[in-house]
Amino acid sequence: MFPAKVGLLHRILRLRRTSCSPAFASSSRLVLGIETSYDETGAAVLDETGEILGESLHSQKEVHLRSGGVIPQVAQQLHRDHIERVVQEALERSSVDPSQLSAVATTVKPGLALSLGVGLKFSQRFVRQYNKPFIPIHHMEAHALTVRMLQPLAFPFLVLLVSGGHALLAVARGVDDFLLLGHHLDEAPGDTLDKVARRLSLIKHPQCSTLSGGQAIELLAKDGDKKRFSFKTPMGRTHDCCFSFSGLRNQINMAIVKKEAEEGIEQGTLLSCVTDMAAATQNAVAAHLAKRTHRAILFCKANGLLPSSGATLVVSGGVASNQHIRKALAIITETTGLHLLCPPGKLCTDNGVMIAWNGVERLREGKGILPPDVEVLYEPKAPLGVDLTAEVKAAAIKLPRVRLKIIN
Repeated sequence: MFPAKVGLLHRILRLRRTSCSPAFASSSRLVLGIETSYDETGAAVLDETGEILGESLHSQKEVHLRSGGVIPQVAQQLHRDHIERVVQEALERSSVDPSQLSAVATTVKPGLALSLGVGLKFSQRFVRQYNKPFIPIHHMEAHALTVRMLQPLAFPFLVLLVSGGHALLAVARGVDDFLLLGHHLDEAPGDTLDKVARRLSLIKHPQCSTLSGGQAIELLAKDGDKKRFSFKTPMGRTHDCCFSFSGLRNQINMAIVKKEAEEGIEQGTLLSCVTDMAAATQNAVAAHLAKRTHRAILFCKANGLLPSSGATLVVSGGVASNQHIRKALAIITETTGLHLLCPPGKLCTDNGVMIAWNGVERLREGKGILPPDVEVLYEPKAPLGVDLTAEVKAAAIKLPRVRLKIIN
């Protein structure tokens, strides 16, 4: 038990929120979810059991691959061009008329400002036209709760959310009740993988021309030797649960420059060792995520934040679909006695289904439901829950050695 445990528990108890009385439950209640926080335009209609009645998704991936990254103004225009069609397709595929909806749930935070604005503007016009309640959604809360749509999972549980824009560890104690244990300090893991892929010019590889950076890294890593390049795991002497990937990317960039010089090639030409570089990069990202998650588990156990038996780690977000990273986390959960749950890959990336489900969860408990005429602002940056990162750092938990032996 750590010295700060008693004070921490008192603080948590003071911060525990009083739940609202659940709204009247009826299986006929339907929620439309709309997602435009980054580069996916998604919409879905769900009933209260979590059945997906209809969905539609427009991906901007190919456009952004050609431009070398997501340009906010381009993403905004693509959302504008497709949001009406995507929502209409979701409604038509569900055979649901807007008048039958119980509420509309939309991502309003966090994300790209210009992208969030498109979804919010469309949604507010929609709910006012059809006089429907509006449920603003926190994007990371939606990722955290998606797995509850697929199987019974009681609160509390630990969640690791990893994507192109985020990396965080939190304890989910309720639909809108989270304790933040760690977050990314610079760039997110998905962003790192994408930037390394661009630096390696993987779009020129015949197997990777249509893949995102993270997908290309994962594919090539299967045939690579991760031990050929040794990258130091970030923040090894910082005993908290926050993440930093910019230093790791600098290590990788220096290794790429060195190999280019050795092979006598210019930037933009594929290295002969590109599969090894991909494998070593992926392994370093996985190791950093695994170690910070390991510390979060030990902190939760020491402070009674998770059940003493049958505790669960949920991993979600776009990067969670990476199988190597899942295997690394599986070693940690097996070592610590937790269950590991991950949504299927399709539901790890941004989509309207997870937003609709978060709306269903909030509708059930009567939380965050607004009348259609209330003005709502989007928030590009929005923390998740109560910040306990200082308490985690103060605990200064040193990790026991765990061998991350992963076979591709």
